[in-house]
Amino acid sequence: MEGGNDYNDREEIFSKVIRAGKRTYFFDVKSTRGNDLYLTITESKKRFHENGDSFYEKHKIFLYKEDFEKFNEGFTEALTEIERLKTSDEKYDNPTDSEDVENDSQSKSSW
Repeated sequence: MEGGNDYNDREEIFSKVIRAGKRTYFFDVKSTRGNDLYLTITESKKRFHENGDSFYEKHKIFLYKEDFEKFNEGFTEALTEIERLKTSDEKYDNPTDSEDVENDSQSKSSW
């Protein structure tokens, strides 16, 4: 479209890339056709095929404006609990392998 009014031109509002060890996280604020804002959170991990070729495995969450507050509350509560557990002597399940964490995430996706 003329004048930069193409949907893809206005969809991306803000983007932040966080590189963290073997993972990269993308926080992208986007706009719907109705000009409502939403957030996508993407986790990207470099993986390798058996033949050695690399590829990126991606997991994406779409977070819509009506869920921002509740998501923030839950995220904040989880981080607060992590800090509490780190400073206490309380025992907690500590997966030693990232596969355990990934398997736990996959089991929760069937809820």
